[in-house]
Amino acid sequence: MPGSANRPVGRRAFVLGATAAAGAALTGTAHAAGFGWTDDGSDYVVDTGAHLVFKVSKSTGDLTSLVYRGTEYQGYGGMNSHIESGLGASTVSIRQSGSTILVSVTHGTLRHYYAARNGENNVYLWTNKADTSVSATRYIVRVKKGAFLNDEPDSYTYAPTAIEASDVFRKSDGQTRSKHYSKRRVMDYDHIGWSAGGVGLWMVRSNHEKASGGPFYRSLLRHQSADGGGLYEILHYGQNQTEDQRFGLQGPYVIAFTDGGSPSSALFPGTLTTPWADSLGIPGYVPASGRGKVTGVGISGRNTAYPYTVGLASAAAQYWGSARSSDGYFSVPGVLPGTYTLTVFKGELAVYTTPVSVSAGGTTTLNTIAIPSSNDPSNANAIWRIGDWNGTPGGFKNADLMTYAHPSDARAAPWTGNVVIGNGETAAFPCYLWKDVNSGILVYFQLTAAQAAAAHTLRIGVTTAYANGRPQVTVNDAWTSAVPSPPTQPNTRSLTNGSYRGNNHTFTYSVPASAWKTDPSQYNVLRIDVVSGSGATGFLSAGTSVDAIDLLA
Repeated sequence: MPGSANRPVGRRAFVLGATAAAGAALTGTAHAAGFGWTDDGSDYVVDTGAHLVFKVSKSTGDLTSLVYRGTEYQGYGGMNSHIESGLGASTVSIRQSGSTILVSVTHGTLRHYYAARNGENNVYLWTNKADTSVSATRYIVRVKKGAFLNDEPDSYTYAPTAIEASDVFRKSDGQTRSKHYSKRRVMDYDHIGWSAGGVGLWMVRSNHEKASGGPFYRSLLRHQSADGGGLYEILHYGQNQTEDQRFGLQGPYVIAFTDGGSPSSALFPGTLTTPWADSLGIPGYVPASGRGKVTGVGISGRNTAYPYTVGLASAAAQYWGSARSSDGYFSVPGVLPGTYTLTVFKGELAVYTTPVSVSAGGTTTLNTIAIPSSNDPSNANAIWRIGDWNGTPGGFKNADLMTYAHPSDARAAPWTGNVVIGNGETAAFPCYLWKDVNSGILVYFQLTAAQAAAAHTLRIGVTTAYANGRPQVTVNDAWTSAVPSPPTQPNTRSLTNGSYRGNNHTFTYSVPASAWKTDPSQYNVLRIDVVSGSGATGFLSAGTSVDAIDLLA
């Protein structure tokens, strides 16, 4: 059975390569093979002294072989494992220091590293991207055909029918697959991979401090095709990206083999690093002693129905941690020194920000953070509300499916259909609206005579948009809003690529009293249209993802 971890983590850390007594993670059982390396002319051949032997090309820095327990797992479609789609000509060197072997790859301003530890079935990797001169945004482990069979919702199996570009497919049963459908947010997993026949192959992610998109970002994790499979560590990905890319050393991330089980991790207050790497002399490497911590004694003003996350972000680095459900206590360790914007998220909606400074070896302790009532739009008194303000389309029709399927998937409920307030309106309202698919959805509601005698504010919250899609509203065919200006959103596909994450934005409309029906027994009708001068047709027409809709009292 394929398997992978799917558990929330905060700023967690792995004790990689520690002793069993310390609850070591990922370590393998050593055998009689000798730890060390050789040069076969074209590759450096590294024997970990356990059950893993791997090769690194001396000319390109590609990983050309992964032999575990005598079986080759590397390679599909004639391609190696590598940064991006391969660096090409590079300078590659190797050295051994005690129980560690380090392979260094230089390609222009890019530096990449592979490390092996005596007695472990792991390959540790670091990547240092200094600028945009090299398009190094991912590391992909290419696994040969037949090694693992996988058809999980967050992966794809090759199907002959491509329904969007060349990366979204429909199977014969109407289900859709794409390598883009990761299902999980970055904060929801610490490793991803496969397990079959007593062998597990995993990619253990780094702490993503030099990645971008924050804790809720979704990106490629793995895929399975006719030619084989792939495991990804995304260092920066432009698809539906909300932030500029960050530069600097990222890692370690780990290619780990096990006896079929998931790699375990031991949590401790620090960043994802390995103490044994402190002495390797990797440029840009910052040990635990050069990092700091941010803690908060609590967060008041929370809605306890939702999880809260605390994020730290600057142009140089990003971190996050979960707030304790009982009192909002949080701790974000392993932070590089600098000044950050601390953001408190209710679900995925930012409800509080403040600057914080972090020093090497220090702890920045914050008193209880009080979230002002006005910062949470759910606290506003509403006549009616569809959904709730949490920065996600959760609870809306098809919302759960859309993180791992195309909107045309056979499992999706119809995207059209009108809504009556008081009759399961949230579950009936589609999570996404498109100009060419379901624009013009109607919402029916009644008002008391007193409510109809006053003007009211209508709010529509969105989480992202494609091709500048935004809502224009009409009430009772008596009043139509102006076309609102589009907010800043990612400029790539999103709604069809398994992600609703963009920049949360609230549209407000001042509806005059003259627009309402004065008879309390009659239904008022709100029409929501998607407007834009951009986009294509169908599910690639201009669209938007909905967070909440309400009419304020």
